[in-house]
Amino acid sequence: MSNPAIGEPRAEPPFWLPLLAGLPIGACLVVMALPELGHGHATAYRSLYLVAYLLWCIPLTAIQRALWRRRLPWWVLVPVLLSTTYVLAVVNNALGAAMAQLSGWRTPSAFEWAGLFSGLDGCWLALIAFCAIHAVVAYYVELKHEQLRRAETMSLARDAELRALRYQLQPHFLFNTLNAISSLVANQRNREARHMIARLGDFLRATLDGTDNHEVALADEIALTETYLAIEKARLGERLAISWNVGPDLLSARVPHLLLQPLVENAIRHGIALRDAPGRLEIRISREGQRLHLHLRNDGVPLPVSGTGEARRSSMLGLRNVRERLARLHPGGHVFQADAHDDGSYDVAIDLPFRDIAASREARTTAA
Repeated sequence: MSNPAIGEPRAEPPFWLPLLAGLPIGACLVVMALPELGHGHATAYRSLYLVAYLLWCIPLTAIQRALWRRRLPWWVLVPVLLSTTYVLAVVNNALGAAMAQLSGWRTPSAFEWAGLFSGLDGCWLALIAFCAIHAVVAYYVELKHEQLRRAETMSLARDAELRALRYQLQPHFLFNTLNAISSLVANQRNREARHMIARLGDFLRATLDGTDNHEVALADEIALTETYLAIEKARLGERLAISWNVGPDLLSARVPHLLLQPLVENAIRHGIALRDAPGRLEIRISREGQRLHLHLRNDGVPLPVSGTGEARRSSMLGLRNVRERLARLHPGGHVFQADAHDDGSYDVAIDLPFRDIAASREARTTAA
């Protein structure tokens, strides 16, 4: 465990927690006193020591908390607590002697100062044991606090990485779309250019007004993808054929935000848009048990003999972006596979854990 930064308040347990943890020591004192009960004044002495122990735990807790906040090293902390508990044990003996004098069990002449410093082992060890328990509780609370802080730091770093990956898609998408609009204007296809600008505005409005969450319902993801497809339809017209096949009761499934759009964009721009003949984009979403399957296939142009599918995949920002976000959202719990075929067609298959977004929200609300 790393040491907290200097000046940062040190995590400490609630005041009552060490007191509660120290109660078993009081029970041990009672058990140790059982053989002596009924012999002379042993019951009165043992009762006095038990009550004194319970009372001393309160100032000991306050003292140890003050020392804990000062971040004193153990070689200073231990002697201070040993000295303090020793003094309290001597006070216990003094209280016992005073009780004997006041009750007439012992004459004043029988009092010996040396007796105050003998027979301290029972009381002193009990107080030392309480300090040890307090230290264990305090270190445990600080350890849990440090683990929670590290988890929050890792969560914030992961969230920042995911946001950076999401924002990485925006300039890439805008560049491609504006380039397509410029081509339409250059070819004097003004009607298509105006229609594409309108669809671009709808898409940007949907993304800017959308959620900041990294996962959304499949229905929202499909709606956003449809808005993007309207842009491509305005550019390609009848050259783009789209086929959706979504299984029943899947619209509330949780999927990464902007999962489909970059995959669809790659399928169209690196495949269908390069063809002279019309091309088809197929999107299938199904469920098997607790797994959600997404499959995209698109037509394309045949790969050159010297080219490889891996080289083609590495040039596509959208695929890399989706792959990296899936790795952060579902580490070890997902499958991502992309394959280019010799005829130019391309397949992307994704396998994710199925999680219903409504059930997840209800669970978070219940936990809160």
